[in-house]
Amino acid sequence: MNQLSNGFTIFLSLLVEAIPFLLLGVLFSSMLLFFVDERTLLEKAPKNPLLGALAGSMIGFLFPVCECGNVPVARRLLVQGAPTSMAIGFLLAAPTINPIVIWATWIAFRDQPEIVVLRVVLSLLIAVIIGYVFSFQKDLSPIVQPTIARYLKFNQPRKAEPKEVLQLSGLETQTAIPTLLKPGTYLLGGKLGQTRRMETMGMSAAIATSAPTKPLADKMRLVVDNTIQELRELSAILVLGSAIAAAIQVLAPRDLILSLGAGPVSSVITMLILAAVVSICSTVDSFFALSFASAFTSGSLLAFLVFGPMIDLKGIGLMLTIFKPKAVFYLFALAAQLAFLFCLIINLHFI
Repeated sequence: MNQLSNGFTIFLSLLVEAIPFLLLGVLFSSMLLFFVDERTLLEKAPKNPLLGALAGSMIGFLFPVCECGNVPVARRLLVQGAPTSMAIGFLLAAPTINPIVIWATWIAFRDQPEIVVLRVVLSLLIAVIIGYVFSFQKDLSPIVQPTIARYLKFNQPRKAEPKEVLQLSGLETQTAIPTLLKPGTYLLGGKLGQTRRMETMGMSAAIATSAPTKPLADKMRLVVDNTIQELRELSAILVLGSAIAAAIQVLAPRDLILSLGAGPVSSVITMLILAAVVSICSTVDSFFALSFASAFTSGSLLAFLVFGPMIDLKGIGLMLTIFKPKAVFYLFALAAQLAFLFCLIINLHFI
C-alpha cells in the first residue's frame, strides 16, 4: 500500500511538472501554425544539413520549452517543410539549450561551473550529430507516422516566387498560403480515420486560406482552438508515460543504484538508465542530479543532465506521435551511445 501511495505521488508530481511545459509547447506550435509563413521558414533555413542541425539546436533560445513542449513544436517545424536535421536538432537540444534551463543548472551547480558549460556543449554536440545523421534520410516515409508521411507527400512546400510574378499569374492567394497539418490526425486509423483526415485537412486549408487576412482577434481564437485540440491528443500520451515512469521508480531498488555510483563506467551507465526512468523535467533535473553529486562521478552527473532531457519514458510516447517506433529507437540508441562515450571520456581524462 505504501508503494502504491508513493507511486501515485510520483505520478502526480511528474504530471504537475510536465503539463505546464506541454501547454507552453503546444501554444508555440499553434503560433507557428498561424503566424509563420512556411516559405519564409524555408528561405531562412540553412541548406547545409550540418548547419541546419546547428540552427535547429539553437532555436531553443527563442522557444524555451522542456522535453514535454518540444515535441509539438518539432512536429510543426517538420510538417512546415523545415529540414529534417533542423527538426531533430530542435527536438533533442531545445529542452537543454534554453535560458531557463541554463539558469537553473547554474543555480544548482554554482560551485561546479564546468558542469553548466559541459551540459550545454555536450547537448548541442549530440543534437547536431544526430540531426546530421538523420539528414541522410531523404525520404521520410519510412521513419515518420503514416499520416505525416502522406501529408508531406501531397503538400510539398512551393518554391517562393516574387510577389509580382504571383500577382501576374493569379496564383498569389494559392502560393502564399501555408499548408499545415491540422492536429487530431495521427492517432486515427482505418476507414473512419481516413475520412476524418480528409475532413481535417480540408478544414486546415480553409483556416490557412483565411488566416493571413483575418484580424488579430480571429487569429488568436484559432490559436486557442488549435491548442485545445493538440493538448487533448498529447495529454493522454503524457499520462501513460508518466504512469510507466512512476511505476519503475517505485520498483527500482535505490540502494543498488547508489552502489554503482563510484565506478567511471558503471556510474555513467547507471545515470543514463536513471535519466530515462525518472523522467524529471529539464528545468528542475539539475537539483535532482545535485543530490547524487557526493556519490557519483561528474561524468555520470553530466550523463543524467544531457541524456534525460533528450530521451525519457514520458517523452518517448510523445515522440511516437511524430516518428515510427524504429526511428524513436534509433534516436534513443544514438543519444545513449554518444552521451555514454562523451561522459566516459570526461570521467577518465578531464574531471
